[in-house]
Amino acid sequence: MEEVILKTGNLTKKYGSQTVVDGLNIEIKRGEIFGLLGPNGAGKSTTMNMLCSITRPTAGTIELFGKNSEKHKKEVIRRIGYIPQELAIHGKLKAWENVELFTSLYGIKGENLRRAVEESLEYVGLSERRNEFAKNFSGGMKRRLNIACAIGHQPELLIFDEPTVGIDPQSRNFILEKIKESNKNGATVIYTSHYMEEVEAICTRIAIMDNGKMIACGTSKELKQMVAGESEDITLEEVFLTLTGKKLRDYAE
Repeated sequence: MEEVILKTGNLTKKYGSQTVVDGLNIEIKRGEIFGLLGPNGAGKSTTMNMLCSITRPTAGTIELFGKNSEKHKKEVIRRIGYIPQELAIHGKLKAWENVELFTSLYGIKGENLRRAVEESLEYVGLSERRNEFAKNFSGGMKRRLNIACAIGHQPELLIFDEPTVGIDPQSRNFILEKIKESNKNGATVIYTSHYMEEVEAICTRIAIMDNGKMIACGTSKELKQMVAGESEDITLEEVFLTLTGKKLRDYAE
């Protein structure tokens, strides 16, 4: 029986009278690349923030690695790597200093810290740029450094929130290949994007959110069959439009 690595129970987040996430129930098994699609304002980033204990739920539960994330927050956080949509790097620090700073927050020290920094930079292809200041990096290099900062402590669950926004196609392809490589090496991945082709290319299952609710979940094939029947003669973008009545806005437009 496959291990459930993440389970939410009626997860809800309200800001005043506005419900941003509304009774969300998600179950993700170890080894999946789980895609999360939704139009702007669907509640995806808020969901990610709650999973990482950055934002506290208004109601509902989150179980990570079989443990209640509220009761075992420190233990759970150590096993997660979060790559936020907004760059979480310091421009006035060198590349290696950025990775060292974030990795050290997990209690890694000495030779283990040095090795983790070097391995993370090598993994994202920035070893030769380790002594350069982050502020001088291109958009794609900053995104790669952002990933390096999140993986130094070797997390079991990687959460990517729009990691390829505003970067060139070469950098985008590099990041997608690294996500697939991390998954092959044992990491479970949650991936949100406004690029439909990315989600379809790498995700084993896909959930579609709208107005804070999950309205459909399954493989790309299952989602297409849900809308078009056995013919499957439909794109994932058309599935999304049919189910939500909205287009998935592309940040590149």
